[in-house]
Amino acid sequence: MAAFTIIYPESYIRRARRFLKKHPDLTRQYQKTLELLEINPFHPSLRLHPLKGRLAGLHAVSISVSYRITLEFIIQEKEIILVHVGSHEEVY
Repeated sequence: MAAFTIIYPESYIRRARRFLKKHPDLTRQYQKTLELLEINPFHPSLRLHPLKGRLAGLHAVSISVSYRITLEFIIQEKEIILVHVGSHEEVY
């Protein structure tokens, strides 16, 4: 059972489609990351961490060594709002 609700804004869906079209080999790992994020965002393999600087207030999780998902992590309402997906350089 999901502990958190993931919210997929239209802007994120567009970015995710482009990301998966560019990196079809990461589809399975991407889906696995989202499933784990929904069940337990604190799982060590996700490497959830807060961002700093201009992205302060957002968090990031790892899809792989090179790719990340940035997100708003609202613990009180148990919601995760996805913001961006891409390489380290793209999302930061």
